[in-house]
Amino acid sequence: MTENITVFAHNSIKIEGEAGAVYIDPFQMKEAPKDADFILITHDHYDHFSPEDIEKVAGEKTMLVVPEKMRAKADEVAGMVSRIVTVQPGERTKADGLKIETVPAYNTIKPFHPKSAGWVGYILEAGGERIYIAGDTDATKEAKDVKCDVILVPIGGTFTMDAKKAAAYVNELSPKVAIPVHYGSIVGDPSDGEVFASLVKEPVKVEFKIRF
Repeated sequence: MTENITVFAHNSIKIEGEAGAVYIDPFQMKEAPKDADFILITHDHYDHFSPEDIEKVAGEKTMLVVPEKMRAKADEVAGMVSRIVTVQPGERTKADGLKIETVPAYNTIKPFHPKSAGWVGYILEAGGERIYIAGDTDATKEAKDVKCDVILVPIGGTFTMDAKKAAAYVNELSPKVAIPVHYGSIVGDPSDGEVFASLVKEPVKVEFKIRF
């Protein structure tokens, strides 16, 4: 059920579904496929909004989706995409056949991702599954209310949940599959994935997709 999901590094993700190829936060891309139908950005930090990497995946028909509060910053890449669409936290929309739900993504105590910034995680539908890309977030009330089959969850600590807190959150959410991301390069250690997997309880299945 996750064969259509690729994690390149960090929070750089590709999901292939009925609406086309969707990239989320492309970063440290080693190749330049230029095959994106959609590029979704969770927030404007350099390791999530990377014009260099957007250029590598964007094509003539690519739609860029960004949080409303980073619309001005998105103009930096306006010439690389066909159009830019903005979203607010906590909304549902449909763009060119892609159903998008947004979930507020923020820290509850740490200062790095304030709720007031209006940053988001995304829920997409592909292959009959609800896939939640949590973005840079803690285990917030909104994140705990998500209903999904697959979650791509940050576990690197420092700016997000660490492996232990992420596992506790996933155990409470109880999706079918949990894919750890956002670790092993800028933050966290590659071994954090094993720590996370050891703490996630059945029936949740942990899959490793990230490339180091």
